[in-house]
Amino acid sequence: MVLNYLLLPHQIGFRARELPYMPQRTDRELVEAARGGDADAFGSLVRRHQKRIFRLTSHLLRNPAEAEDVTQETFVRAYGALARFDGRSEPFTWIYRIAVNLSLNTLRSRKNTRSSSPPDDPRIEGLLVDTHGSTASPAEATADRQLAIALLDGLSGLSDTLRTTLILVGIDGLSHAEAAAVLGCPEGTVAWRVHEARRKLRLYLSSRGHEQESKKP
Repeated sequence: MVLNYLLLPHQIGFRARELPYMPQRTDRELVEAARGGDADAFGSLVRRHQKRIFRLTSHLLRNPAEAEDVTQETFVRAYGALARFDGRSEPFTWIYRIAVNLSLNTLRSRKNTRSSSPPDDPRIEGLLVDTHGSTASPAEATADRQLAIALLDGLSGLSDTLRTTLILVGIDGLSHAEAAAVLGCPEGTVAWRVHEARRKLRLYLSSRGHEQESKKP
């Protein structure tokens, strides 16, 4: 359940074109080809990671328009920095780091006003994926949606550092090692941040009357 990934210690503007089938190249192979002037290779890299980057920036920024802008700027920056990519990290880690830094810069540049998540917040659907499946009763669906809204409100109340780390691990499914590479910190720091973020979220959910849901396995 996506909702539980946030609370429990589990690890978890480009348009695709029709292309002839060919063996899928790795991220590193695509980067090397793009560095050699192959624009289609970089397009493939964009298509491979665009949705995940947009999901990440959506949760960090809580503003779909800003998230779209930052997602596009992420790939613009990555393309402009291809010559400086030294290969010491995986390309997706490098791209994620750009997205996180741009998102945090955007947050710092605007006043961060705390507001409740609207019922039509597109991030809610992402949190509800496979929660109960097609067997959910109307009561269960309503309860799940209320929990998702409360989770997003709780996330908004976390510090940028805790929220970013929990989103990388709990929503995007990065391992502690991968998140550490993106954030430039030790794995132990990632583990502590995730633990602390989940602790604060459980307290917040309890205060909103969701204590039972926050303890689901």
